[in-house]
Amino acid sequence: MLERIKAFERIVTVCLTIMMAVVVLLAMIELGWLIIKDILSPPLLILEIEELLDIFGLFLLVLIGVELLETIKTYLKENVIHVEVVFPLAIIAIARKVIILDVKQTPGITLIGIACIIFALSAGYYLLKKALAANKSSSARMDGQEKSGAP
Repeated sequence: MLERIKAFERIVTVCLTIMMAVVVLLAMIELGWLIIKDILSPPLLILEIEELLDIFGLFLLVLIGVELLETIKTYLKENVIHVEVVFPLAIIAIARKVIILDVKQTPGITLIGIACIIFALSAGYYLLKKALAANKSSSARMDGQEKSGAP
């Protein structure tokens, strides 16, 4: 029974990967179309602020899709979701939100909430990297002790 559940889970994950790849491809095509359309519309080769914000938002959306594909790919290979991949994904997603946000129309409490999310994600990512570096250096010391025969 457990084998069937794992096989079903693998099928679902592969289907999600294929669908995500299609969505990323379509978003990339949309981004290319948007850039060409905006560059060729009058005034020629000049982009308005709103057009730039649309382009940056869509660009970051494609980047988020690529990172999600990376997360799914890692899950398929190792059957584990790596937190060090999820943190940058969340940071990119909140950065996209900040870039496309209309500050004049957004309530102050929402801005404070976004600031708290950015701080929490940044602190969490910093602590994660610090812990991974400490773990790596302690593993290297342990390997050195095993090779030299020291206790």
